[in-house]
Amino acid sequence: MKPPVYIRAVPYLPLGLLAALGATLAYVVRLPCRTGGWNDQVSTYTGFCYTDIYPLWFDRQLSTQNPYFANVPFDKQVEYPVVLGEVMQAIAWLARTAGDVVAQGVLFYDITVVLLAVCLVVGVLLMAAVAGPTRRWDALWYALAPSVILAAYINWDLVAGALSMAMLLAWARKRQILAGVLLGLAIATKFYPLMFVGALFLLTLRSARWRPFLVTMGAAAAAWLAVNLPFMIFAWEGWRRFYVFSQERGVDWGSPWLFFQNKGWPVLGTADVSLLGFGSLALLCLGIALLTLMAPRRPRLAQICFLALAAFMMTNKVWSPQFVLWLIPFAVLARPNWKPLALWQVAEVWYFFAIWLYLVAQPPLDRADLGIGDDTYFTAVWGRVITIGIMMAFVVRDILRPDKDVVRQGDIDDQIGGVFDQAPDRFTLMPAPR
Repeated sequence: MKPPVYIRAVPYLPLGLLAALGATLAYVVRLPCRTGGWNDQVSTYTGFCYTDIYPLWFDRQLSTQNPYFANVPFDKQVEYPVVLGEVMQAIAWLARTAGDVVAQGVLFYDITVVLLAVCLVVGVLLMAAVAGPTRRWDALWYALAPSVILAAYINWDLVAGALSMAMLLAWARKRQILAGVLLGLAIATKFYPLMFVGALFLLTLRSARWRPFLVTMGAAAAAWLAVNLPFMIFAWEGWRRFYVFSQERGVDWGSPWLFFQNKGWPVLGTADVSLLGFGSLALLCLGIALLTLMAPRRPRLAQICFLALAAFMMTNKVWSPQFVLWLIPFAVLARPNWKPLALWQVAEVWYFFAIWLYLVAQPPLDRADLGIGDDTYFTAVWGRVITIGIMMAFVVRDILRPDKDVVRQGDIDDQIGGVFDQAPDRFTLMPAPR
């Protein structure tokens, strides 16, 4: 007989409180802007308190217009998938009750922060449940990592993070329909959870657990269509803004491709970056597929999700500071070793400060006396690439040598695997024993 829910919840309370502390510290980080700094872009950058939330209230005319249905130029439409657009809309309705448009913008920010704080706490608790009782405290990285505190309220990414963790928990507990619905909603919030489809497919291919996979994918497609189809029908131009923007967007801050363009490298600095990015991602995904099918033991779901997501981030045209929120729970679940994680955190914190110091020195501000130049900035760009590459290498090592995987100690196979847990191999590319 299971103990009551409130008894089972007791071990999670300290983590919930620590996550709330992290959410509060993230709010404090942006107080210099919250109390007036947003009116001066130089102060916003030198105060390290930039957020997309407040300026988009004005630039996307949320004070008067509804996302996707707005009568504004195409480049002023909301450039996010529909779940985030409707989250913004719901908060905008509440914010419009304030006084003038500036007060409304501040209220819009405050309400959004409350929602994101809840998403962080929920995401941490879900991660703890996913990690299992023996590794529950690994979720502390998601609650209090310096990069999480610094990046939490730059954008709305924590919403997708909570949905992704909920999807993992549902899959781990073999609730495939719920997992699919949550996955579809996560993809309709931010695009990166699409990478988890590939991870599930590869492990399904190896284990031949096709029915749970297909049920999950069917539920994901249905959920995605349910929230997208109304906008596709009634607000096509607004709906497609995200997809057009993603396709046509040039190389942006944080991407390694920006380094090659800045240095004018032959081919890498002049070729179509969309093609280069897609090609390099395809090669990395092929490598992940071969690794999954050739490993001596079926990899854990968290390991493949981490590798796929890291590959996506490293080859993307843009790598914003808040993207760390995508990766950190999967990095910890894949390999909860504090040394490479701490090294990565140093790189992420350095990048967080470097990007704002770099932007303040760029046109139109041109305050080189307050900022940094190209070479210093690109040390931060490559710092992230290298430290994530190191973590990927350790995860690959753990997959090839399962005895080195700390999560699998104590006869654990895959606490997140759901139907993959303890599943025998049905298809592999391992060489036949001699």
